[in-house]
Amino acid sequence: MSLPEPPVPTPRAPRRGRALHKGQQTKAAIVDAALALATQIGLEGLSIGALAEATGMSKSGVFAHFGSREELQISVIDEYHARFEEEVFYPAMQEVRGLPRLRALFRHWMNRTSVEIDSGCLYISGAVEFDDRAGPVRDALVNSVKSWLGALQRAIGQAREEGHLRSSIDEQQMAFEIHGLILALHYEARLLHSPGSIERATAAFENLLKLYGARSAPVDKSTPSTKSPKA
Repeated sequence: MSLPEPPVPTPRAPRRGRALHKGQQTKAAIVDAALALATQIGLEGLSIGALAEATGMSKSGVFAHFGSREELQISVIDEYHARFEEEVFYPAMQEVRGLPRLRALFRHWMNRTSVEIDSGCLYISGAVEFDDRAGPVRDALVNSVKSWLGALQRAIGQAREEGHLRSSIDEQQMAFEIHGLILALHYEARLLHSPGSIERATAAFENLLKLYGARSAPVDKSTPSTKSPKA
């Protein structure tokens, strides 16, 4: 059977394609600058004027890529979540199912957190800004966090299925406690500047595994980056 003839492109198609590509690159650069600002001053601190100054563009040029400030904020949340997945989730998926994958998720999460001690976590700052404010921005934050916590719970469930954790564990409870470690780490490191915060969080994770884990669970010899906060 012969294949159908491909459609013949119109003469303007290549030019339109190049223009779209350039537009996407410009928008990506704006979002990148907006994300850098948001981790320092929060999502509410974003403004067209500040972004125009940061990118060297005109205010109208920045605004042309976003229908509203709200759309800009959501684009920043989406980009932050995409980077989080690239640095934490996808590398961990290369590990075998069970405790090795769960350990990798926490290890990569800790590595990212050690950097965010200085730059800030958009999930945490965004929660402070939008926890009691209904709307699309809050919805985007909630969906991103729930997506990540869902992946964490699935990794815990797989570790239970592989016999690395006790069969009676409450997956949601364990995920809650692991999430709590990260939140405590940000508070201790960023606000209190407590020395050894990263090491304490790592030790707490190991204590959780001992509490929930089977004796046959494999041990992770690697350690996350230990960039201690300033005293």
